[in-house]
Parts: sequence; structure tokens; C-alpha cells
Amino acid sequence: MKKNIKDYNLDDLKKLIIELGEKPYRAEQIFKWIFVDNVVSFDDMTNLSLELRQKLKDNFDLHIFNILQKQESKDGTKKYLFDVLDGNAIESVLMEYKHGFTICVSSQIGCKMGCKFCASTGVKFSRNLSAGEIVEQLLAIERDEKIKISNLVFMGIGEPLDNYENVMKAIEILNNQKGINMGARHISISTSGLVPKIYELADKNIQCTLSISLHSANNEKRSQMMPINNIYNIEELMKACRYYIEKTNKRISFEYALAKENNDNLSDAKELVKLLKGMLCHVNLIPINKIENGKYNKSTNENIIKFRNYLNEKGIVATIRRELGSDIDAACGQLRKKEVDRCKYMQKPI
Repeated sequence: MKKNIKDYNLDDLKKLIIELGEKPYRAEQIFKWIFVDNVVSFDDMTNLSLELRQKLKDNFDLHIFNILQKQESKDGTKKYLFDVLDGNAIESVLMEYKHGFTICVSSQIGCKMGCKFCASTGVKFSRNLSAGEIVEQLLAIERDEKIKISNLVFMGIGEPLDNYENVMKAIEILNNQKGINMGARHISISTSGLVPKIYELADKNIQCTLSISLHSANNEKRSQMMPINNIYNIEELMKACRYYIEKTNKRISFEYALAKENNDNLSDAKELVKLLKGMLCHVNLIPINKIENGKYNKSTNENIIKFRNYLNEKGIVATIRRELGSDIDAACGQLRKKEVDRCKYMQKPI
């Protein structure tokens, strides 16, 4: 099989180009064609010789995703179902804010974590996405929408830190000033709490935003919601988070999905304040989204507001996440790899 050329950062691409008998500067030209001009064919790289273009075609593939389905929410959020060209499919979400466009990308096909409130947990894990497949989600949507995406969050299907090496390489590609040039502060990595990888991320100090899916300050409750807590409990997780803050001097965002009559009462808020007191952090309260066969229901608006107000009164900065795309199952926790009739979708104009 031909190699996906989008899997290579600029340094690796230079080595490959030298091996092909070409000058290193050609790699920068190719890198720009791929990640700035977003071409769909090597033939579009018009400042390269015909001989070099043929070498690229013989050895590499641009790995252009097929759009199987595109849905648009009443709030303007758009969800894409991509064919990743090996019989699998993933979902990505485009959101528009005042500050620009944000994409929520998937990092794996399926997920191993088994979180009880997340639709992805019902999908058997197939494999990790490569760095190029992660970046291609952004490029594919930019091509389709003819826009420039300014922010990226690893909050789609999969656990990003369970695909650590490919996620880090994707971030290198995204950061490169000669390519997409997306600053690390415009990238957010969400994790269910893989403690060893949080330490690695802290030592790497790449200045991305780290979001921790917490959802309870109580080990028993959190373990019921998130099986990962049986491996790395809250005490271990908080120790890693404090290390991360100390090493990076960056604030952590704690995600807290409020489930009715489960983790949304005053006693839960008090436990959360006790756990986070004195930490450089922010709490992102998420009205939990109902999923197929899910056991949790959305908390009441009254409880959500009370919960936020209590945290703020006690010195914990907390906000309520704006719900986007829930009517097309594109909101937090609703993404999953859908089994689809690809032929049916490919026959429909997008």
C-alpha cells in the first residue's frame, strides 16, 4: 500500500524527499501544497517537475476522505461522517463561534474507555487514527466549506491519550508555521484520565489546553460512570493534574456532565469544591445528553444553574457549556461510528 503523505511532519518529509533523490527544499513546497493549499492531487503541485510528481504518485497517497453524510443542526453546527478509506467511518463536528470556526475531531475508530454516558462506548474499538487521518478531518471540512478553521478540540470518538504518539504528531503538523500554522493554545486535548500520559504531556509542555473528563468528585460515582476510575482513581488523577499545572503553568479545564439525580445535587457540588480548591482550573458544566440505551438523563436547568452558582460562590470558576448540535446527535457524548450503507450515501449529492 502507498504511504499516507499526510502522516509526515516537515522534518520527516525532508528525509523522504532526499531518499527520492530530490533537494530538501522540495519538501517545504510539498508541505505547503498539502497543508496550506489543501490540494487533492499531486498533479496540482504545479511548481514541481513532472518527474517528481510521478515519484510522489508512485510512493504516496494524499488520503482524501470521502464524505458519506453531512448533517446541519438548526444552530448551524455541522456533523460529518467520513469514510476513512479502509471500510471504517468516523464523525467530526464543525462549530461556528464569534471567534471563528472550531472542529471537534476523532482520534480513534471506536473507543476502549467504556464511559457510560458516551455513545462512542457502544462502538467496538477498531484502531487508532494516524496523524494524517486526524489532520485530514480538518482539511476535508475546510475543502467542503471553503473556510479556515482556527481552533481544534480532541473531543470526538476515541481517547486521545490512548493514541498519544499519533495525536502528538498531528499537533506538530498543525503547529508548523509553514503549514496550517495553528497555535497550540488553539488546540484542546480531552482525556478520561490516563494518568501516565498526563505526566508525559506535562513534561512535553506543548501549551495545548488540557481538559479532564471528571464528572464526579466521588470515586464510587465516578467509577460507575467511567470505568477508567477503577484503574486511576481520583486521588491519582488529581496528583497528575497538579503536576501538569506545576510543569506548564496552564489552567486545566475539568469537564463535568450533569446527570439528573446522580451527580447534580448540592452534596456533589460541595465534594467538587473540596477536591478542586486552590487549583488553577476551570469547571465546564455540561448538560448531559441522552444517548441510545443510556442510563443517565439530563439534569434540570434549575439544578445546573444552582450547581454553577455554588461553585462560583466558593471560588471555583465554572461556566455552563453552550449546547450545540444536539438535534443531529453532534453534541458532547453523542458521536459514534455509525454503520451506514456507503453506496447509498455516495449516490446522494452532499
